[in-house]
This record gives sequence, structure tokens and C-alpha cells, in this order.
Amino acid sequence: MRLNTRQLFAIVLFLCILLIALQPVNDPDFWWHLRTGQFIAETGQIPRTDPFSYTMQGQPWIAHEWLTDWILYAVYRLVGLPFLMLLFALIITAAFATVYFRCSSGTKPYIAGFCVLLGAVASRPLWGVRPQMITLLFFGIFLLLLEKFQKSRQRKYLIPLPILMVIWVNLHGAFILGLALLGVFLAGELVEWLWRRFRCKEIAPGDAIPMITLAVTLIISVLAALINPNGVKILLYPFQTLTDPSMQQFILEWHSPAFSDVIWLPLMIILLGLIGTGLAARQRYSVTRVLLILAFTYAALGSARHVPLFAIVVIPTLADQVNALLPIKVRQGNSKPIMVLLNWVILIMFVAAVGLRFIQQSGIQDKTTADHYPQGAVNWILENKPTGRMLNSYNWGGYLIWQLYREYQVYIDGRADVYGPGFFAQYADIYLAEKDWQTRLEEQKIGFVLIDPASRLAEGLSQLPGWKLVYQDKLSVIYQAAQ
Repeated sequence: MRLNTRQLFAIVLFLCILLIALQPVNDPDFWWHLRTGQFIAETGQIPRTDPFSYTMQGQPWIAHEWLTDWILYAVYRLVGLPFLMLLFALIITAAFATVYFRCSSGTKPYIAGFCVLLGAVASRPLWGVRPQMITLLFFGIFLLLLEKFQKSRQRKYLIPLPILMVIWVNLHGAFILGLALLGVFLAGELVEWLWRRFRCKEIAPGDAIPMITLAVTLIISVLAALINPNGVKILLYPFQTLTDPSMQQFILEWHSPAFSDVIWLPLMIILLGLIGTGLAARQRYSVTRVLLILAFTYAALGSARHVPLFAIVVIPTLADQVNALLPIKVRQGNSKPIMVLLNWVILIMFVAAVGLRFIQQSGIQDKTTADHYPQGAVNWILENKPTGRMLNSYNWGGYLIWQLYREYQVYIDGRADVYGPGFFAQYADIYLAEKDWQTRLEEQKIGFVLIDPASRLAEGLSQLPGWKLVYQDKLSVIYQAAQ
């Protein structure tokens, strides 16, 4: 089999993204996802009320990621954490493969490849073994199919969308993005149709067919989204999440990207490149593309969480504009035997690098977990069985659910939609040792506190009569109330 340089470049591009995506499991929410998957696997039921915290015990909980949680636990039981890391690295790579396939043929492979890689690097801070990566893939597939329909007007590209929606709605609450994309494409078609009618006064009978087709697909997709354990409630869930002030206030990835931080330099390059090449190249785009770029640029600047979606949307446009300014003439691949052999050697080297990276990252998984989560404190709790309710650090809540559920319930964890803004504010007061925090500990009958030693709460407990330091290491401390 002959492997030319163009083919090699495209394959190496995806191997590079895979290399970047291979990183140990380190998302604080991963652990409660894993426990939820175990709960579903063992009980055969999807939780509808909170089973993990005593503060929200029995309160309604829409487990919108239930299918992802079950898959996480199933893969974990079969092959362990390293292969979960590999699975999600492949999902991320596939998501950016959809971006490459959306790039114009004239930009491939080199300009498109470098732009896709830039988009991947800009998105990397948000990657991990987390359900959002599945949304990234589905989002990319929806965009790919909708753009193919827009160019070809062939309905076959829209047929898979409602089917994909049935799967997506049970994997992650951001399924609403698929419906939003359909809405944007429909709006773009409508604006262009109205503009043609305004200018020409005459409209061909078939001009409205794409709009009608998109509208029907949108309606069917909305109905498809109702095929989930929570029914129509799931349609409201994403809006409740987006309007929850506790998300914006307490969860860092919902904050705007801090461009003073070097990790956001690739994002800045994309933004400046998009503006600069756009002004210079003076390309004309459809209303739909302009709407998408504006909407997701606004979303990315408002919340770092949306940066990967921004990259998925804008990279093909950036590649087009760069190509208009700096066109690269691509020769046919060299078919000389020595070049074919060299290409295969390079490919094998990159495949080997991926294998070595996988082994290396798998080898540091235990250390990564130990460096970020209170393993020693958990062992102390399991051995000594302290009485009373536990108050814990927010960032450790998911890990404690995984390690201690059934023996102990947590005070708080990463499920912000369960706790709500009022409870987050109450927790912040206690954690920061403000506003009668001692009284709140007494009122809530807290028996012991597992917290980071540098926190104000730890400092306050060290000076509070009736509380005793019973465990300490570099990462965590446990204070226990007098019996």
C-alpha cells in the first residue's frame, strides 16, 4: 500500500491530537459519575432523587448523563481507568476529525491541518474523561451533516440527526446544542430567502424547500429528544443550568477565559487570526456561518467551558481565510519507493509514540489521583469510623462519593444543579469562615470536617474550642467535634 506525504500528514495530525488528549483521569466530577454508573448497574434504576448527599437527600435530581455514567462504569469494570483515558482521547480526536472534514478541499491537508491542530491546543484545558467530550463529538457530527445538507441540498444528510438526538439526549444535557444548530441553520436559510425575495421580488417555487426540510427535521429532533427517562423535563434542564448563578460564581470553567494566562494564548491567536485574515481576505460567507461564528465567539468569551465548541465552529473559516491569503499549492504525493518507505517509517514512529504515551500516562494515574485527592484521609475515615455528619471540600465531593458512599454521605459535590445558588452561598460562608460559620456547623450537626489545610475553615477550626485535629497530611486535614 502506497502512503504519500499528503495522506501521512493527515494521519499524523490525528495522531498528534490523540497524543495531546491522552492524559490521566483528573476531573473532580468523574468520581460521582462513576458511582452513579455503578448505582445504575447494580440497581437497574436511574436515580431520580439525590442518594449521595445528606444535605439534599431525597431532593429531585435529573441524572441527564445517566447513559454516559453507565458506560463509564462498564468500561472501568472491564478494563480500568487507563482504557477510559484512551476511549475519551479517541472521542476527542474524532470530534476534531469532523472539523478537518468540514474544511474546504483547497485548504487540505496542510493549512486545514495546522488550523485544526491550533483549535485542538486551544481547547485542551477543557479536555478530560468527562461527558462534555461526548457532546463535542456529537456537536461536530451535527455541524458536518448540516453543512453537507446546506451545500448539496440532499435530505439524506438530515436523516441521521433525529436518531443521533435520541442517543445524545441520554448521554449529556448539552444535547440542546444540536437543536440550537438546527435552529441557526433554519434562521440562516430564512434570512437569505427573505433577502432574495426583497431584492428579486420573485422566488422560485423550490426555494423554500430547504427551510421546510430543516423545520421538519427540527420538529422531529425535538420529539426525539423526549425519548429519555425524564421526558419533557429534559428540555428545560439546559436552560436551568445556564441561568443558575452558582455555576457562574463558583465553578471556574464557567468564568471567562483569563487571557493573561498562557494556556489561553492559542485561543487569542485564533481570535486575532480570524479577525485579521477576515479583514484581509474579504471572504463572503453565508448568513448561517456568520450567525454561528458570532454566537459561539460570544459564548467562548463569556465562559471558558465553551471554547472547544468555538474551535469546532470557527476553524474551517479560519482555514479558508488563511488559504485565501497564503495559498499553498500541493503537489501530488511522491510515489518513489524510497519516499513511500520513509513515510511508513514516520507513521510507525508516531504510532509508537502514541503507544508509549498511553503507557506513560497510565503509569502516572495512581500518582495523579494521590496528588489531587485525599486518599490518606479517606483511609483514616474507613479505619476509625468517626461519628456524625461529614463536611467536605467542594472539589473532593465526587471522590468521596466514590470512596465512601453507603458508609458516609457528602455535604457537597460538583453537581451544582442539585445544590442551587443558595446552598453554594451557605457553603462558601462556612468554607471561608464567615457569617456565624460556627453556628452553622452546630445547627447542621457536623461531626467531622475534611478540608484542605490552607483553607480559612481549617484555620478557624484550629482555634475553635471543642474541635480536635485528628488527621493531617500535606493535602488534607480532618477536624472532629468533641463527643
